[in-house]
Amino acid sequence: MRKFGIVLKYELKEYFSNKTFMGLTIFLALLGMVLLFLPRFVDMSDFTGVKIVGGETEEKDGDTEENQDRFLYLDQAGVVRDEVLGQMFPDVVWQAVPDEEALKAAVEAQEAEAGFVVLSPTEYRYYVYNKSMTDRNASMFEQAMKTFYRMDYCDASGWNLEEISAMYDVPITMDWEILNKDSGSNYWYCYALVILVFMLITYYGQMIAVAITNEKSNRAIEVLVTSTSSNSLLFGKVVAGAVSGVFQMGVILGAILAAYQVNREQWGGMLDRFLDIPAEVLLAFAFFGLGGYLFYAFLYGAMGALVSKTEDVSKSASGLMVMVMIVYFFSLLQLTNIDGTAIKVLSFLPISSYSTMFARIAMGTVAAWEIVVSLLILVLSILGTGFLGAKLYRMGTLRYGNPIKISTALKDLRKSDS
Repeated sequence: MRKFGIVLKYELKEYFSNKTFMGLTIFLALLGMVLLFLPRFVDMSDFTGVKIVGGETEEKDGDTEENQDRFLYLDQAGVVRDEVLGQMFPDVVWQAVPDEEALKAAVEAQEAEAGFVVLSPTEYRYYVYNKSMTDRNASMFEQAMKTFYRMDYCDASGWNLEEISAMYDVPITMDWEILNKDSGSNYWYCYALVILVFMLITYYGQMIAVAITNEKSNRAIEVLVTSTSSNSLLFGKVVAGAVSGVFQMGVILGAILAAYQVNREQWGGMLDRFLDIPAEVLLAFAFFGLGGYLFYAFLYGAMGALVSKTEDVSKSASGLMVMVMIVYFFSLLQLTNIDGTAIKVLSFLPISSYSTMFARIAMGTVAAWEIVVSLLILVLSILGTGFLGAKLYRMGTLRYGNPIKISTALKDLRKSDS
């Protein structure tokens, strides 16, 4: 235990005395806070729907005419009704033009955002300079055209359009009460947390593997394995990486969450789906995320000991990386079926419970015994992987030359144990 403490202390010192590590942590935390404080000092009402007036927030009442979009129209069929366009496009200033060429020229010169030429009661032409992926102007104008047609038809037939519309569009009142979890609202922050823990595993796992390979390439590892046990070395390196990783992610995530809570009103609550995370989900994320990191970090450490050059680390750890990627993408896909059989099974497997169990806690129905059993399996798997990784670490540290295949390493371990 004393040797483990010495290794842990040394590795932690290496992390926290690294100016790049600490500088990046502080920079990202401050950057996140600055971005979330922006609505207090910069008018972002076009984006948030909230503007600052006299130091207090107010809901945006509407754009002035100078800031509104300008749309043009040419009514060749005599069916356009300005009041309908005003209702369906409340943030747009409409202007009639005398001919199609003038409309087209104005849109091409970007003097107007869009233009519509109504050719008949059921046909129109749409002009736009650059059509974005989220352009809904054409579909909204089509609804306006249908309204024009219905109004003219009802006028010609002597019918009351308001009565007919009231019959077809009778308002239905719904009062709902969520008795457990709102999966739709919780989906996005679970999505973000799965990505976060995946980045933690791949980034720090690779870092541990490279650090061990560096020690092996300069033969410093030969001195280390003779002065302390492989268990102390690997556990010290992995736990130090876990502590530093949790510290870095905790500082960055904590700063972002705290800054958002302070400025939530200024953002109009629009980032709640990502940053308004319940305490129990954060707690589950901390336990299972840290457990998943430790599980894979031991394996990455062993992979680093199986090669002699840093350029071979990626090749040695490629199989492990493929497994991490498969679990990552499959977990994201299963978030839309949180109570399905597949994600329930994944939440008990140590290779995937780090992301799927806290997602089930946030979005689905999980019994207390399931959480305890999953966490117990993960802890036992971490210990088993740790001791296995330590054996591979000790065996691989004194072998140089070509990278050792994991299958060959496991066979040699079985021979040495028998």
